[in-house]
Amino acid sequence: MGEQQQVKFPQDVIDEYAALGVDLPALFSAGHLGQRMGVQIVEASADRVVGTMPVEGNTQPYGLLHGGASAVLAETLGSVGAMLHGGSRKVAVGVDLNCTHHRGARSGLVTGVATPVHRGRSTATYEIVITDETDHRVCSARLTCLLREVNRGDEEPARTGT
Repeated sequence: MGEQQQVKFPQDVIDEYAALGVDLPALFSAGHLGQRMGVQIVEASADRVVGTMPVEGNTQPYGLLHGGASAVLAETLGSVGAMLHGGSRKVAVGVDLNCTHHRGARSGLVTGVATPVHRGRSTATYEIVITDETDHRVCSARLTCLLREVNRGDEEPARTGT
């Protein structure tokens, strides 16, 4: 856990960030919390973000995938989509997360797929569907992010709110 695979970004997105001196594939990760939980981003674009997370190490006392772990995966994937939609001049900050847990998972990997519901100038909303290895839905989530302009004092143009 914790080792980040290379994320597949669309070439035009890589070029946009490269023009600002940012090596997006080298910079990108699921963040410290995501790394600790074993989140791996497999595919990333404003239209679709896919990631996985192991159940092992992310369970509650009954041995089931912790609902908070599903929330971390959902917010990570939705925030990445919102960041990519907003582009290099905006910062995505999660402002609302709703998760409905449908069934438990005891082992293996869960996979989350984030797709846009709304992509505006100042907000972006993504639906995130998390499934187990048998393709059963474990969780449905919705994340809304505020997209705010990057200020000169911000650390870097490519950071997300997660």
